[in-house]
Amino acid sequence: MASPMAWQYCGNQIKLWRTRAGVSREELAKEAGYEYETIKSMEQGRRKPTLRLLQIADQLCGAGELLVAAQAYLKPERFVSYSQDFMLLEADAIALSSYESQLIPGLLQTEETMRLLINGHWPPLDDETVEERVAARLARQTMLDKATKMFNFIVGEEALRGALGNMEAHKRQLLHLVSAGERRNVTVQVLRAGGVHPGLDGPFVLLEMPEHERFVYEEGQQSGVLYSEPEKVAVMSQRHVVIAQRALSPDESACLLRKLVNDL
Repeated sequence: MASPMAWQYCGNQIKLWRTRAGVSREELAKEAGYEYETIKSMEQGRRKPTLRLLQIADQLCGAGELLVAAQAYLKPERFVSYSQDFMLLEADAIALSSYESQLIPGLLQTEETMRLLINGHWPPLDDETVEERVAARLARQTMLDKATKMFNFIVGEEALRGALGNMEAHKRQLLHLVSAGERRNVTVQVLRAGGVHPGLDGPFVLLEMPEHERFVYEEGQQSGVLYSEPEKVAVMSQRHVVIAQRALSPDESACLLRKLVNDL
């Protein structure tokens, strides 16, 4: 995956200022306390230039704080790049219907669950990126407070039985699902494990926009697909209906969630 354009541009600016000032890469590395290869990676945009490097390079190359000013544009992305278009549509949608087989949907995760999942990212994320993504996911959840925005979540039983952290944290997550399902604009259904159904092909999200245009979003390991072709959307809508019919009702789902909590 290509590194962010801001990293590449900033790294190139460091190289240009360094070359203009007649400062070698070795000299910059020594002054900043980094290895030569680390400086090279930052200049080539393969690693994010650090604030320390920007400060040292700015002073050493006489950039007059022009390099330090780049720090404002090197903030971590709030969402992975391939999901950003979906996030924009999600914010404006009037209805969201999702099916998730292995994980609790992000809009229903507790902060504990978020941190476990984001900290488990591979390759590991730096602390600043972790905090940015946790904050962004928490901010997304305010959409649930919009009473006129409808949400239907279908969650596979597998996601409910596998504790990501300690048992107490898992209990809190399950009770959080029960609480979310008590909102007037939110339904939470559990799809029991076993049997053949369309959900075996993977998770997806259906979005309905204010003008009633509909989108589908599917996400994989390193990419996401967002589409609006009527034929494809119709197929996924039908699949969602079939999955919802096989799932427990909202009341039955809440009872199962409470039972799971009591059994832990």
